[in-house]
Amino acid sequence: MQATRQRPETLNAIEADTEAIGFTMSCEEEVGRLLRALATSKPGGRILELGTGTGAGTAWLLAGMDREAILDTVDHDPECLGVARRHHGTDPRVRVHQADGGAWLTERADGPGYDLVFADTWPGKFTHRDEALSLVEPGGFYVVDDLARQPEGMVPDGHCLAVETLIADLESRSGWERLSLLGWSCGVMVMVRR
Repeated sequence: MQATRQRPETLNAIEADTEAIGFTMSCEEEVGRLLRALATSKPGGRILELGTGTGAGTAWLLAGMDREAILDTVDHDPECLGVARRHHGTDPRVRVHQADGGAWLTERADGPGYDLVFADTWPGKFTHRDEALSLVEPGGFYVVDDLARQPEGMVPDGHCLAVETLIADLESRSGWERLSLLGWSCGVMVMVRR
């Protein structure tokens, strides 16, 4: 098997711990592979993950990052973050923040930017989108997933309408190149800031 097809070493253990706590919203493997490729394209980069969950997406991002890159990952759920910290807490490239994503973004809206922002939760995607987009450096990526129709009960009420509004807003913005993969995996949009 080629190295590029391998899963991150920590992923099996993260998935077992994730199942044990009943968390069902982890990053899909196809999206993870995309994240790894995008992180690889940013040597020494600054990366932001909004919605750590139990750290599956974090594992994929770290797998693509070099030793000089830094990852800030934000989530409000202490139980999920406990899993993420158990598996990523000793990696000096990652900083885990327990906070409300919207408040965290608001506090940093004028701070240093990021080469990749992965918005995998409501703040940064459906709320506080302007704040998240403002943090993307020129040539940097903004990635959102879970844009395809999901089975009933897998997403919160109002998700489908929120997705339609999100896509329309992102497609209307100038200064960005877009790649819509709405029929791929769970539905993904990648934007690159000009």
